[in-house]
Amino acid sequence: MRYAMIMAGGSGARLWPMSRKAAPKQLLSFIDGKSLLQIAGERLEGVVPASSLLVCAAESSRAQVMAAVPALQDMNWMGEPIGRDTLNAVGFAAAVLAKRDPDAVFAVITSDHLITPQEEFAARLAEGFRLVEADPTRFVTFGITPTFAATGYGYVERGEAIAGFDGCFRAKRFVEKPDRARAEQYLASGAFSWNSGMFVFHAGKCLEAVRWFRPENAAGLERIAQAWGSPQQAKVVAEVYPALPKISVDYGLMEPASADARRTIVEVSMSVNWKDVGSWPTWAETLPADAQGNRANARTEHLDARGVVVASDDPNHMVSVVGLENVIVVRTATATLVCRADMAEKVKEIAGRVPPDVQ
Repeated sequence: MRYAMIMAGGSGARLWPMSRKAAPKQLLSFIDGKSLLQIAGERLEGVVPASSLLVCAAESSRAQVMAAVPALQDMNWMGEPIGRDTLNAVGFAAAVLAKRDPDAVFAVITSDHLITPQEEFAARLAEGFRLVEADPTRFVTFGITPTFAATGYGYVERGEAIAGFDGCFRAKRFVEKPDRARAEQYLASGAFSWNSGMFVFHAGKCLEAVRWFRPENAAGLERIAQAWGSPQQAKVVAEVYPALPKISVDYGLMEPASADARRTIVEVSMSVNWKDVGSWPTWAETLPADAQGNRANARTEHLDARGVVVASDDPNHMVSVVGLENVIVVRTATATLVCRADMAEKVKEIAGRVPPDVQ
């Protein structure tokens, strides 16, 4: 059976001070009045049955997640006592689903992307499911056609085409966040895609590979699966999950699998408009710009200002900007950020340095 798991456990620190530990970016209603998690849930409507939709996120956010994704059933809620990076989120789903359904094939969808058109997304996801159903040893990753030489994304190099499947290729290698020169080479070659962070796995084969490459993680995840659905479920998750070694799915699973003959990594090309809403400059691209390139979600007044981004948690609070260029201003009730746009990646650093009451 087909399933989909939305990963929604990130902290969103690069979108501080609007994104906080208690209300991370995926739960904020700052995309046309909707949250990123709500949009991700809607993206899966009609793609998998509502009973097959899972969400992995912080246990402390359970009520907010359930409100954002009304179709989510209690048995499909996977609450993390503490975030342990993406390998454990993926392994959590694989372990639970492998116990529930020996034939489970599941897609991993992130909660911080905007993807259009929906029809193309659904069609390419269906192709990913078909690939794994035909050969459970395949690990599918979705590649986005690059539009510029991005240095903040990972890349996948395409190899030979997979016969019988449209726009699907063996993945030759993964490159994590190249420098500018290499990114420009990759873009010019036409042989590389951006790594979207979305996948399709056979649950049992995914868990088997975690045993090979990360046995300590697998041991803990299997303990959780054994207790899943029993009166001991919450206790075991609370004890085991925080002790799992922290590592990403790219480093902990996809990279070693790409060098192992027992697994085939396949890239499904996805020609969509794809936006990773991970920083203030990318969030700003969801807003219309005035003639000077200024963007805002609240009341603003600009004088001799160009390329200024204004974000506010109060649409009626007036923000005025005079004589500034390429600056980000974020106003909340308890914290304000003023940042050069070209230093937006450092917002994560400052978010870790401010007092706990505004983190």
